[in-house]
Amino acid sequence: MKIYVDFDDCLCETARAFSKLVLEMFGKDVPYEKMRYFNLQKAFDLTEEQYDQLLFKGHEPEVLLSYEETPGASAVINEWIQRGHDVSIITGRPFGSYEPSRAWLDRHGLQDVKLFCLNKYGRENFLKDSGFSLELEDYYQMKFDFAVEDSPSAFKFFDHLPNLKVKVFDRPWNREAEFPNENYERLYDWEGIRKAIAWERS
Repeated sequence: MKIYVDFDDCLCETARAFSKLVLEMFGKDVPYEKMRYFNLQKAFDLTEEQYDQLLFKGHEPEVLLSYEETPGASAVINEWIQRGHDVSIITGRPFGSYEPSRAWLDRHGLQDVKLFCLNKYGRENFLKDSGFSLELEDYYQMKFDFAVEDSPSAFKFFDHLPNLKVKVFDRPWNREAEFPNENYERLYDWEGIRKAIAWERS
């Protein structure tokens, strides 16, 4: 079994951290539960300059390392790996965030999981032979049986896998999203994800 897992807001509580950063940096109080958009500039009503400052701050190594784990994530992923399943963390974080992201995984007991930075939006300079950077043409050669994702804007990256089962991690910004087909299922925590995948495989 091959499983795709998104990083931010599936493995760790990135949006909660950004909500605090926006309050500290710009005095804007937008609680996590009121974040109705995946697009952070829109969610926090930021100018272009403020948005750039927020992304820069939010991707500093010490900030990335401070994000809290989403409860149960590492335990479920390690259970999958111990059962012989192939788990890949595929993130839209910039390639320069790889080292602190890898360190975060290692600190949370996920030393055996693979991590890839995918150039989803064409903003990166491709790092040849890095072993962890993916352009879309590389990604589209990969096959998965299940995916764990929170972002409606990422659903289009699953179109090449018509049989993929997508577990949508419930977040405020995806509650009004229309799912592309019956293969998408909303789940509320990692225990629910674990049970759903185990049931579908049985």
